[in-house]
Amino acid sequence: MDVRSLLERLWQDYAALNPQAGKIHALLAALGERIVNDHVALRGIDDPRLCLERLARPFVAAGYRVGGEYEFREKKLRARHYQPPESDLPLVFVSELRLAECSSELRAIVTALLDQLPDGFGEREDLPVAGRPWQVRFSEYEALCAESEYAGWVAAFGLRANHFTVRVNALQRFGDLVELDAFLVRIGFALNDAGGRIKGSAVVYLEQSSTLAEPVEVEFSDGVRRIPGCYYEFARRYALPSGELYTGFVERSADRIFESTDRR
Repeated sequence: MDVRSLLERLWQDYAALNPQAGKIHALLAALGERIVNDHVALRGIDDPRLCLERLARPFVAAGYRVGGEYEFREKKLRARHYQPPESDLPLVFVSELRLAECSSELRAIVTALLDQLPDGFGEREDLPVAGRPWQVRFSEYEALCAESEYAGWVAAFGLRANHFTVRVNALQRFGDLVELDAFLVRIGFALNDAGGRIKGSAVVYLEQSSTLAEPVEVEFSDGVRRIPGCYYEFARRYALPSGELYTGFVERSADRIFESTDRR
């Protein structure tokens, strides 16, 4: 599959699940802004069929290359970001849950979900946007979230973009992330305050903030419930001493950004 077509499908699916992204996109466009997507994020499980490498495969085939490796020990996650082959394409950030570090109860629920996958599912060219391929009960979702909000999100939503990101550097009307965040709060969007509204700083060459995921209706096998869906992120990157723009991620900041989908 052409990587630009895959990215467009990811955006359309994400925007349908997260109306706040479309609203913010439209508000910025109405101000004359050209919105540049900094990165798109995917979530997986370290099972061979849905692991980080599987989700990244379509991007690697299109010329993306590994840019950095990350560990989130408390959340039992590992992640990797991929650099695009062309400057107008976004970075891709892929993470996965380390099942071996989770409880036997969590592993049993996740294994039961994975056992529902049809043969060859992990080989799909459109795996990053394949959606939820299993049935899951709300009680299972709650049990997963009690240990790992990340696992609960993947169980409920499956394979799709967890978030897209506005590159603040490309905006003209907002001098920095403080101004953009103030604008968003003023018009009614709730932002993630975990660890401070703005995560990171110029010292680490990256500042990030994000909306809180709004509740959306999800069909579980035992009924429809409203749970947090996706969020929209905003990133400002700074130049390295070499003069090149920093293209990596900061583990401490990303750790708190993950919490944008937590239940509250």
